[in-house]
Amino acid sequence: MDRRTVLGLGAAALTTMAARAEVMKADGSLSTDSTEVITLWPGTPPGGEGVNLTTRIIERSTDPAAINDRYIDSIGVPLLAVFRPEKPDGSAVLLAPGGGYVRIVMDKEGIETARRLNASGVTVFMLRYRLPAEGWKNGADVPLQDAQRAMRLIRARAAQYGLDPARIGILGFSAGGHVAASLATCFADKVYVPVDAADNLDARPAFAGLMYPVITMSDAAHSGSRKNLIGEHSAANAIVHYSADQRITAATPPSFICCALDDTTVPPIGNAVAMAVALHAARIPVELHAFQEGGHGFGIRGAQGKPCSAWPDLFVAWATRGGWLAAKA
Repeated sequence: MDRRTVLGLGAAALTTMAARAEVMKADGSLSTDSTEVITLWPGTPPGGEGVNLTTRIIERSTDPAAINDRYIDSIGVPLLAVFRPEKPDGSAVLLAPGGGYVRIVMDKEGIETARRLNASGVTVFMLRYRLPAEGWKNGADVPLQDAQRAMRLIRARAAQYGLDPARIGILGFSAGGHVAASLATCFADKVYVPVDAADNLDARPAFAGLMYPVITMSDAAHSGSRKNLIGEHSAANAIVHYSADQRITAATPPSFICCALDDTTVPPIGNAVAMAVALHAARIPVELHAFQEGGHGFGIRGAQGKPCSAWPDLFVAWATRGGWLAAKA
């Protein structure tokens, strides 16, 4: 079920996050939020029998009138929030913010990224995916279920949004990077029973962007993401199954990977760099940017004043060279 309104996203306003921030309304929303949403599932999501969750939006900012830092959890209704560019170029990105599989970071890695990509002509579908430890049956598969379903729904609505189905990719941050890498490597896995005609469509993203991603469930894993996804003491076969660098095939799409080498939260060597090495070994085109500093979770606002602030331009340039984004005149 869709709720659609016209979104006035001017290019000048896309570049200044603080200027767009406002005090939250009682329901936790802002007037700058997308009010155009696509609910992923027509009824109860897979494995949701008996699950009763009311979505929470939590503000962490000490000055929300100046800048917002919200996260979402208790997600019973996964959905896509649509951010339309002023001048769409026919490309789209499924955007998966991070949060350690215990929350989804809404502003820093979500809305701010969506507006930056809008400025380059990209239509953005921000994914509010279910969190695996919130009571779902087969909880480890629910983020991939939602990502597969989201990609299929975007393709099913390509004509409505003026999109080229061959130019739809995914971009994920941290645990959302694991969602993105999982979709890139496991897009054909049968993780849910089809519910309508959209599920006959291809869930493979044309390209993937992995920002300081969680990749492995091995000893190099981000412990929080691993605990919330598969548990602290999982069997060896589960560790391999949910480690994206172990699931690469010849059909895995080209990937852009970015990290900071001083990231102490998600070890870059065992995750971002390991994924790049595995993709290269499989002869999958990959571009890796490993910055000296930036820490974890820098997004756009946390990268300001650092070399890693170049990442949005690098990503757009890479995707343009690949032919997924339209070259600007």
